[in-house]
Amino acid sequence: MIDPFGRTISYLRLSVTDRCDLRCTYCMPLAMQFLPRAEVLSIEELDRVASAFVRLGVRKLRLTGGEPLVRRGLMTLVEGLSRHLASGALDEITMTTNGTQLAEFAGPLAAAGVKRVNVSLDHLDPATYTRITRGGDVAKVIAGIDAAQAAGIAIKLNAVALRHDNADHLVALAEWAHARGAELSVIEVMPLGEVEADRIDQYIPLTEIRARFAERWALTDLVRSTGGPARYVRTSEGGTIGFITPLTHNFCGGCNRVRLTCTGQLFLCLGDDADADLRTPLRASEDDRLLDAAIIAAITRKPERHSFDYGVKAPAVARHMSRTGG
Repeated sequence: MIDPFGRTISYLRLSVTDRCDLRCTYCMPLAMQFLPRAEVLSIEELDRVASAFVRLGVRKLRLTGGEPLVRRGLMTLVEGLSRHLASGALDEITMTTNGTQLAEFAGPLAAAGVKRVNVSLDHLDPATYTRITRGGDVAKVIAGIDAAQAAGIAIKLNAVALRHDNADHLVALAEWAHARGAELSVIEVMPLGEVEADRIDQYIPLTEIRARFAERWALTDLVRSTGGPARYVRTSEGGTIGFITPLTHNFCGGCNRVRLTCTGQLFLCLGDDADADLRTPLRASEDDRLLDAAIIAAITRKPERHSFDYGVKAPAVARHMSRTGG
């Protein structure tokens, strides 16, 4: 699959649910309205549409949410999709999770061939973590990280940089991650969906965060291709830090991914409203000819770049990250 700008689309981020057991202040409102369950694709339909993407050239599949581990039947999906790992059609299945359920699922995920998991963790202090997530227990997340590493799953931590909540804590978080053999990626807060907080007030450019890391370590830029938007550095003590900068450093030129929601809506760009309905062709016939044609047609409409901007008050995109899928 080649988009209009010559980029090969080889990475699908598949949302299995828009529901989450946390209510992070930068992600969603406290009284979030989730999708009616009747609109959500079944486990069998998720398998079928993911398999269509694999057949058309996707080599990397990331399961997202909401929080993917709250989706009933998730392991049935993972175990089914692992056949593409066994056949060599798929290079890897990964997951992004908040980690609250990871202690329970780490063993089964590893047994199904999941070798890497990204865990969202914005703070190690229990009270601050509970405030940011509006009710979360950081001890559960740490237990999940321990269980995943014990099962042989590599961990990367994802932290959203928040000016007033964790900007002064990110060096300590990187030290904690590196001591455990894990990487840390820091992400600029993105203007997706309305939340109670003022995201302009939350936002801090990662140029400032990098400067704080540089006070702690000498940093060496790495030339590294992971299929994602992060730019990586190596610290003088050997740890790795990634910077994901949708606002201060556009990374769209090498974009190789699309996102499919749990309702079968394909978003061609995280920061753009370009989309395609895949649920209708998926359900219109038992074979995949209509589905394949819809996917191929959609890729021809992938935008060149996202439209994130903090120059206006309203979010750049009205939908929430939990709906888009990681």
